[in-house]
Formats: sequence, structure tokens, C-alpha cells
Amino acid sequence: MAVYTQVSDDALAAFLDEYNLGKALSFKGIAEGVENSNYYLETTTGRFILTLFEKRVNADDLPYFIGLKQHLAGKGFPCPEPILAKDGKALRTLEGRPAVIVSFLDGLSPKKPTPAQCRGLGEGLARMHVTLSDFEMTRPNSLGPSAWPRLWAGQSDEAEKLQPGLSALIDEALADIAEAKPQSLTLPRGTIHADLFPDNAFFLGEDFSGIIDFYFACTDALAYDLAICLNAWAFDDNPGRGAIDYNYSKGANLIAGYESVRPLQPTERDALPLLARGAALRFFLTRMVDWTSTPEGALVKPKNPLEYACRLAFHRKVTSAEGYGA
Repeated sequence: MAVYTQVSDDALAAFLDEYNLGKALSFKGIAEGVENSNYYLETTTGRFILTLFEKRVNADDLPYFIGLKQHLAGKGFPCPEPILAKDGKALRTLEGRPAVIVSFLDGLSPKKPTPAQCRGLGEGLARMHVTLSDFEMTRPNSLGPSAWPRLWAGQSDEAEKLQPGLSALIDEALADIAEAKPQSLTLPRGTIHADLFPDNAFFLGEDFSGIIDFYFACTDALAYDLAICLNAWAFDDNPGRGAIDYNYSKGANLIAGYESVRPLQPTERDALPLLARGAALRFFLTRMVDWTSTPEGALVKPKNPLEYACRLAFHRKVTSAEGYGA
């Protein structure tokens, strides 16, 4: 989440007139994240989140994202539910941007996830996959392996400025992934979140309470979603060594929580190191793009790509799911 587009008081009032939500009592930007403009909105009828979709989001994908959340919410899975306007539609326009209001989800995102929260997250991820097993809409993964060379093009000099030798590491990793062809693996597929970082999951204490921000969701290998979560949840900063270390307790709990709901197939376990490598590379590359192109004035600080270069280096040494504590 972030704020790129400012909303005037008059525009907000006119926008709310299209709903049965009452008048605005509080309205403020949410600075976390990098993709869309998000605001906390409180009206005389309740609390909500208002999202304006920025230029990097394909407007043609918005019905998919809205339908996905409606499907989950309709089956009782905890996620923000799109609010329908007076005309029965969820998607509207505000300040020249496509916009949607969704229900407010209670909970806090963990700054430093505990092993117990990692287990709860694994269970929640698997529940989401199972709940979406009959979701009929599909969307290709626009940030899958075929997009990575394009994202990397022209970035090698900036990578060298971050860390000497980093460009060669990424070139080699891209070549390895191209040779392994993860997209050709026969793995169970379905709807995945594809961006389930700690700031996109909510907890009440140690208890999982929901998932937000589905705007990278797509159709892909279910185990790839788990690999993304291993990258996002199971590594710890180690300032004393100036390093980022894999936390085996967190990783083992995340995988065990997932398998308590949906056991991994042998092919998925075998593919986990490759999928984790691919996930680390994907987030390094998109962070690299954000590092060099985030617009001035945005209420968001781009995240350091080096964090994912460290993860990538770890994954390249792992040869089996047991290397993650599975």
C-alpha cells in the first residue's frame, strides 16, 4: 500500500454520495507498500479502506481482483470485502483513477513474525488456496519467469552501485532459472496471492485474522505461493553480522501449518528450492525497478533490493525441502 494520488475533500464527498455509507469522519493515507494509493476511511456507518489503482495496474484485471475477494468473503474467509455502490457495482472512478472501497479488517500486521504466527500464516494460506479451488476466474502471472529478463534489462549498473558483483549474481541466477524452466513443471495450480508479506496479513495476538492486498493475485503453482511466504516470513535480520539469516523454526512452522490444511504433493516438495529461488529473484527484480523509478513525493520509501539478493544466495545452496525445515 502507498499514496501516490491525492484526494480532495470535494472529490471524496462526491464519491461517497454514490454509496450508502454516510459522511466521512476520518480520511488519511496509508504509507506502507509500493503499488496503489490507499486510504483509511471512517464514515458515519463504519470503517473502510479506499484504494485508487495506479498506472502500473492493468484496469482489465480489476474485475478479477474484485471477484476474487467477493468469492473469499462469500465463503467466510477473512479478507476485505468490496463494497457495492448504489448502482450495485464495486468499481468506480475517483481523481481520474479506478477506485474501490472495501470493508475494514481487524488485526495487526506483525513487524517481527513469531514461529507461532508463521504457523498460523501457513494455515491461513492453505485455507485460502482450498477456498479458491472452485474460483473460476483466471489471470496469468504477469510477473512470472518470462517477465524477469525484461525487469532486469538496464538495471545492472544500478545493481553494481548497490553491491559490487551483484550484477553477475543476477545474470547467473536468471540463466539457472531459464535452464530449469519452473513454469513447465507439472504442479498443482490455482489462484495464489503472490505477495503475502507480513504487512498483507493480520493477526490478533498470535492468531491469524485475515489477508489483504490481493492485487498481485494470479493463477500459478500453489507451492510458489508457499515459496514466496518462506522468503517473506522465515528470514531474520542479523545486524551483528550484517546479514539476513534463514530462521529454521519459522520456516518449519510455516510449512507445517500449510500442510496441516493442504499436504504438499511429492512434486511440490521437490520443486520447493527452485520455487523459492524464483520467488527471491522476482522480488529482487521488482524492488530494483522500484528503487530506481518510485516517483518523487510518494508517501512510500522503496524497499532495498539487497535483502532479496541475500535470500537468493541462501536458496541457491538448498537442495531439498528438508533444507527449509520441512
